Amino acid sequence: MITFIIGFDLLLGAGLLWLAWQALFHPKPFAAVVHFMAFGLVMALVWVRLEALDIALAEATIGTGVTGALLLAALGRLPNEPTTRLALRSWQRPPVALALGAVVLLGLWLAWVAWQLPRPGLVTEVAAALPESGVQHPVTAVLLNLRALDTLLELAVMLGAVWLVWSLGPELRPYAPVTALPGLPALTRLLHPLFLMVPAYLLWRGSHAPGGAFPAGAVLGAGGVLLLLADAVPWMQRPDRQPLLRLLLSTGLVLFMGMALGGLLLTGTFFAIPVAIAGLAILVVEVAAALSIALMLMACYLYGEPGR
Repeated sequence: MITFIIGFDLLLGAGLLWLAWQALFHPKPFAAVVHFMAFGLVMALVWVRLEALDIALAEATIGTGVTGALLLAALGRLPNEPTTRLALRSWQRPPVALALGAVVLLGLWLAWVAWQLPRPGLVTEVAAALPESGVQHPVTAVLLNLRALDTLLELAVMLGAVWLVWSLGPELRPYAPVTALPGLPALTRLLHPLFLMVPAYLLWRGSHAPGGAFPAGAVLGAGGVLLLLADAVPWMQRPDRQPLLRLLLSTGLVLFMGMALGGLLLTGTFFAIPVAIAGLAILVVEVAAALSIALMLMACYLYGEPGR
């Protein structure tokens, strides 16, 4: 049984490397996007093997679903021209081979270091700090309290991605799938309650089981993207609603930073949340972060700055 599990893990690792290579270097853009989406699904399986169901759900929803659909939609807007395969010049091959060799050696070194780490990692330390974290689930405690700086930076990266997309120019209207798919508005209305109830459940579940802001925001954002495709969110394009949109986009990051600075003022340590208010502070930040994450995913589908 152990041999089978090790073989399955090695197969997942090899599959990830092959899919990553195909996503980066496949000459056909459509095939590259498909390989990228398959990479996200396999990565979600890897997170399941690591017993991180929160991250697996976020990876499957954001990495494969929302991002994959975004890449396919962007691909559909490109001119239908034959792609030319880039060939390396003779003087470029040695440094490229040297760089690839360095990456392989670095990967092997990191794998060796990870193999030498003590087992079972920091499980004991996290379990000891769990009563003071404000939540009952270790993953949520790590993401929003014990290692909250990582989560804060992830929100900053997502907000930076929205800024990058908006810097490309004014927004583009959806591809009018309503005309191509007449049943889309009805389907959107039918699924809308589900896209509200599931994120609420994931937020509640995050305090004591796999769930939390990122999976909830990903599911809510997927429903929002469906609304955008059905052209049912006109307020996001209205110029007079742009201050509100920007406020909601940054609310999660601002409240997260406020919690960190509040901990600094109250305890003298950045991100050290007092035990008495840890649960309430994490709940407020999780709700705000989920809303901001959902809007960030939707904002990327505008393909430019709205109201410009």
